[in-house]
Amino acid sequence: MTLNRRQFAAAAIAPLFVPSRAKGANDRLAYGLIGSGNRGGGLNRSFQKIGAQCAALCDVYKPYLEKAKSQSPAGVKTYTDYQELLAQPGLDFIVIATPDHQHAPMLYKALAAKKDVYLEKPLSLSPAQSLEMVDAVRKTKQIVQIGMQRRSMSFIRDARKLIADGAIGKISLVKAAWNWHFNMPLSAAPLEGELDWQRFLGNAPQRPLDPVRFRWWRGFWDYSGGNMTDQGTHLMDVVQWMTNSGAPISATCQGRIVNAPGVEVPNVFDAAFEYPDLLATWTLNYRTTSDFDWSIRFFGEDVMLQLDRHGLRMYRDPGGVDAPWTQKVTADLIRESQEQDKPEAHQQNMLDCVRSRQEPNCPIEVAAQAVLGPHMANIAYRESRKVRRDASGAIS
Repeated sequence: MTLNRRQFAAAAIAPLFVPSRAKGANDRLAYGLIGSGNRGGGLNRSFQKIGAQCAALCDVYKPYLEKAKSQSPAGVKTYTDYQELLAQPGLDFIVIATPDHQHAPMLYKALAAKKDVYLEKPLSLSPAQSLEMVDAVRKTKQIVQIGMQRRSMSFIRDARKLIADGAIGKISLVKAAWNWHFNMPLSAAPLEGELDWQRFLGNAPQRPLDPVRFRWWRGFWDYSGGNMTDQGTHLMDVVQWMTNSGAPISATCQGRIVNAPGVEVPNVFDAAFEYPDLLATWTLNYRTTSDFDWSIRFFGEDVMLQLDRHGLRMYRDPGGVDAPWTQKVTADLIRESQEQDKPEAHQQNMLDCVRSRQEPNCPIEVAAQAVLGPHMANIAYRESRKVRRDASGAIS
């Protein structure tokens, strides 16, 4: 997978925040939301919180649609067919928060309707699809922001500057992790409320209605890259951004499905990525609350820097010794920033860029690079082999 020089440069210099010029700063931007479930509902609340106007909602599941309607302004229009929403006049941008398999077709339709788009991550279902999506966006003048909100968090940007300034020394290893404890198995009971199953499937393989597949679509390869690309897109993007590494040159993965009968994707796994100058691991365990939530640890020769939902911490390394098994080491905290993991800055950046027509913090090229490693790890897991990427970007 490769990006041309112009695309890479555009991604590298994307501004963090830009002034509002195309519209008056006090004009409310109107948006339509496609996919109003858990993540979509959260985005709907966030965009309204920062001053955008929800003017249209679309979902294939009526209870999700009704809940989002109750949290939106009076008069908001509702749809089951997203193409009808795209035809509604007066929408400044579209928010897409659907299952992953709908991302590409909905993006293409939104671009054809000349709409700016805030598209949830992960970008794609495959490396080839990522390239197609990048090409589709760059043939238009539309603003497309991918929902990798750490790109707009100030403590993440602070960490990037610290690493660039040499504050932690040479990095040899990065460890990314995410630990939650999900209850399984999922309920196979009939769904409450109406679901348009055929519209949910879209271009995915045809199957009889399955409440389990709808309730936890991320557990099935037909609709997603599983937990690997879901959370991995967030964390591996930070790893690559902080270290200026680009996508990995190889990936391996071991995984297990633990106490989750019926699903297809592993809920416990450990992936390893090789970069030209460092190694990185990406571990997910959805069967524990130990070391709760996400974390990324950068192991430098001088300092270990940790990022997580509570901010940034730096611990001094006392240095090497001839007999490390005799060394007495204590955690020497030398810097701390307790900023909370809040997403609204990323949505604000989208509003700013819709007005200014500047590149957003997470343009589509960045998202394509971020999800490439997790895609490679999924191939490695499913085919029980090491996956490589050569200098031309080809995967083998």
